[in-house]
Amino acid sequence: MCRNIKNLFNFDPPVTDEEIRAASLQFVRKISGFNKPSKANEAAFLRAIDEVAAVSSRLLHSLATEAAPKNRAEEAAKAKARAALRFGT
Repeated sequence: MCRNIKNLFNFDPPVTDEEIRAASLQFVRKISGFNKPSKANEAAFLRAIDEVAAVSSRLLHSLATEAAPKNRAEEAAKAKARAALRFGT
């Protein structure tokens, strides 16, 4: 899985459309191999981002859990601590 794609489910506050689109962009970049597509592929690239975002949004809004929502600041701090251990910074 692409390391830049973040878990978006069960957060307080809930995921935003912008976060879903950003994750969709990263996913399409990863599977297409393009960071920025050529003009010939741009329409297909943008359409794929829109479609992945729509499916992701439906999925995230249809999931249910009994677990308490995760706090974004706490999760970011944990990720930063893991990165410091991994990369020694």
